Formats: sequence, C-alpha cells, structure tokens
Amino acid sequence: MRWMKTAESETAPAIHDRHRSPRLRSALMMAFFIGVGVTQAARAELSEIHVAQQYGIGYLPLMIMEEQKLIEKHAKATGIDVSIGWAKFAGGNVMNDALLSNSLQFASGGVGPFLTLWARTRGNLDVKAISAINSMPLFLNTRNPAVKTIRDFRETDKIALPAVKVSIQAITLQMAAEKAFGEGQQNKLDPLTVTLSHPDAQAALLSGASEITAHFGSPPFQYQQLKNPAVHTVLNSYDVLGGPATFNVVWTTSKFKNDNPKLYDAFVKALDEATTLINRDRRSAAETYLRISRDKDSVQEIEAMLNDPAIVYTTTPQNVMKYVDFMLKIGAIKSKPDSWKDLFFPNAHNLPGS
Repeated sequence: MRWMKTAESETAPAIHDRHRSPRLRSALMMAFFIGVGVTQAARAELSEIHVAQQYGIGYLPLMIMEEQKLIEKHAKATGIDVSIGWAKFAGGNVMNDALLSNSLQFASGGVGPFLTLWARTRGNLDVKAISAINSMPLFLNTRNPAVKTIRDFRETDKIALPAVKVSIQAITLQMAAEKAFGEGQQNKLDPLTVTLSHPDAQAALLSGASEITAHFGSPPFQYQQLKNPAVHTVLNSYDVLGGPATFNVVWTTSKFKNDNPKLYDAFVKALDEATTLINRDRRSAAETYLRISRDKDSVQEIEAMLNDPAIVYTTTPQNVMKYVDFMLKIGAIKSKPDSWKDLFFPNAHNLPGS
C-alpha cells in the first residue's frame, strides 16, 4: 500500500525515536543534521591541490616542502588527506594563467607577476600573497665586453629573462632604464629582451654562439655564469632598489583561501617549517638543493651561495612597495594598495614588512 513505509525509507533518527516526545525528536533531528553538516564541511576542502615553482635556489623552501611532504603533514594534523601535484614553470606569467583557470592553487615567482595579477583581480578573485619566500639580489650578466653599463647595450644585444615586461627582472630592468635614460624611458631596453627559462638562458649565454649576449637571472645561475672569465655583471637589483628586496613570493586566490582554510593554513605552516630548516642548517639545505635539482655544482659552492649575507630566506616582505610605486607610475598596474598589507593575506600582517 502507498501509505506504508519500510525501515529502509526512514532516516536513522526516525527509526529510533518514533515513540519519543515531539520535542525530543526535534532535538535529536537537529543534532543529526548538524552532524551531517559538520561532516560535509570537513569534506568540502579539496583532496588534491597543485603548487608551482620555478628554477633556482630561490625556490628551495618549496623544494623541501615537496620532498618532505610538509603540506601533507600539516594537513593531516587537521584531519585532511591531500595529494599535492608539483609543477615547474619558466615564469610567473604562465603561472598566473594557470591560477586563473583553476588548474593551479599556489603560484610562486617574482614580485612583478604577482603585482600584475593582484591588480587585475581586485574585486573578483582577489589574488593576494601568502608570504614572501626570500630576499635575493638579481644580476644582469653579459658576455659582451663592450657593455660596462646598461647604457652600452646595442640593437645587436639580446637580454634573456623569464618573462618580457612582466617578470621581476623585466620590471627591475625598466626601473634601471628610467634611471639611466631619464623619465619616460623605462621601455628603452625592452626591445632587446627575450623570454627564456633560466636554464635555457644560461646555456645560450655560455655557448657564445647564441644571439643571447646577456641574462638577467637569479641565484645560482648568475654565480655559475661568473665562473666564466668572459662573463661579467652589468647590474645588481639591490643597487636599483637602493637595498635588499624581496625576490620571490607565493600567492593564491581569496576564494581558495576561504573555501580551504585548513589547506591554506597547512601551506603556511609548511613554508615556515621549510624556511626554518634552511636557516638552521645551510649545508644540509645545499645538499637538498643538489639532490632535487641535479645541479652540477658542488655542495661547497651552493653552501657558499646560501651563506652570502645578501641571500636571506625570510617570509617577511621587503621593499615590495618600491615595485608597486614604479608599476603604478608607468601604468603597469592601475590599483594602488594603501600599504604592503593590502597585498598580503592577514597571516603576514604581523611581520615588519615594507
């Protein structure tokens, strides 16, 4: 008959509580559905995320996070099992596209690509930085003996960098060009720039047979190049910025952070732990870098780079606002943050950033 119900058609609370008072049944049902809601909320966080990094010792904290499965460890402590997909990109511009398409959850790279996406997504995805990763000087090296300063570059020179007009190297070169050639001349050297990954740029520069005569790179590549007596440094980013500055940051969307608070927190804790490990034992960190990157340098050479006082692994943003002010002035970004804290999620706000 249509009015009859089987036990299978009833909910668990209905089976056990059909003879109880209406008030008690109501309370039990409420508790049941609250429990279901909590369970569903716990399951709402992603079970798989993707993290991207680039090439060089600037990304050593992320390498350690990958090898030691630190994100998984801290996520597990909150009851979440997550698998991590790691990818390597040549530049932050490509990462930004992946982040916008939701095929990537954490992007890492220079301040330039991050600021570009921060400004572009204000009021919608609201991309912000989670943390700085380091402060490191960037060298513009050349094998052209006639080039002593950036004013000496000619049309026959080609400068390799991770992403034309967008990478932190490209923005820093524009800042240097404005200082060298005058107001409004920030794009003076842009026609000479070529987009190449650091390994490809280094190979081209050192070959002596490529059109690439200069490389605006990063550690360890810039130091490796200087072992060749034909290569010399034309420009140091710290000179352009007037002091030490953040090289790399890591960023994500506000939507991801809001939808996955435990995974976000696990990432922050994993990055903090990796940074502590590097600063506690530079030799072990050098060995880890060589093991993962398969770089041909010796442990002693990488350790010497890590011990350079100019190279600092820190989550504190440094001189980021100098890039902001310049990119605003030339129209590369349209939005102005009130302070560096507008660029970062709250977990970084207690740091002495700039």
